Amino acid sequence: MSASQMSAPKTMIRPRRSALYMPASNPRAIEKARVIAADCIILDLEDAVAPDMKEVARAQAVKAVADGGFGHRELVIRTNAPESPWFDADLSAASQSGADAIMIPKVSRPETLAMIGARLAASDAPAHTRVWAMIETAFAVLRVEAIAAMALLPEARLSCFVIGANDLAKDTRARIVPGRAPMLPWLAMTLAAARAYQLDILDGVYNDFSDLEAFRAEAEQGRDMGFDGKTLSHPAQAEIANAVFSPTAEDLKKAREIIDAFALPENRHKGAISLNGWMVERLHAEMATRVVALDAAIQART
Repeated sequence: MSASQMSAPKTMIRPRRSALYMPASNPRAIEKARVIAADCIILDLEDAVAPDMKEVARAQAVKAVADGGFGHRELVIRTNAPESPWFDADLSAASQSGADAIMIPKVSRPETLAMIGARLAASDAPAHTRVWAMIETAFAVLRVEAIAAMALLPEARLSCFVIGANDLAKDTRARIVPGRAPMLPWLAMTLAAARAYQLDILDGVYNDFSDLEAFRAEAEQGRDMGFDGKTLSHPAQAEIANAVFSPTAEDLKKAREIIDAFALPENRHKGAISLNGWMVERLHAEMATRVVALDAAIQART
């Protein structure tokens, strides 16, 4: 066994390369979600559901979780916004559903997450159910460090940020353009806050699901910025997102070379070494170890 195999963390990473929104009001969409190659399925009670279908969608989302059959896919229920008339019933139902996570849209202040954590505790929600917070308002961007810091409180259950690019554009009047130049500062601020508090973070959706090349370009931009994966508006985007956010063969080769080099007796106590013409530090070995662990987690699913 090589040093690179021995050095992978024992705690398995949960891949979140692709997170597909599916309207919980549509039984056929839910059934299809059981075989789509997405890491996460988001059963949506909010934007994809008309007001007169909210109660139906809520009941069908809970039933879908109970029925199971989604394999390795992480199941997430997105509630309506905390200020909406449907939120209380949404949170009550989701908290008892057994879903892996509850996604809360339009989280603009840390107090919202404190309230949700208290509600989950009062309802004896399963311990494994986490909270995902959507960052999609100007207030959220301005307060994003304080919102991320809620991850320090176990009762808040916060484990992931999700970018809501469309609502963020609406709130700020920024245009959605190729390359996303108007939004890059906000994306970077949110990503830095997530990493500071050891949260996963998913990039926003790409609206034109018919343009898969443009989707790939935006996914690659998100990957290069440091996002863990991308939320999806259409099943056709799932395999591209999975490929973009997975380590390549070359990534793995380089990662294993770094890990193996630091494992050599002559390098074990060095902070930096020369490898293939590059100066490589211990921090690169830590980064390499995560690459190998992510690949192991992905391979374990297939």
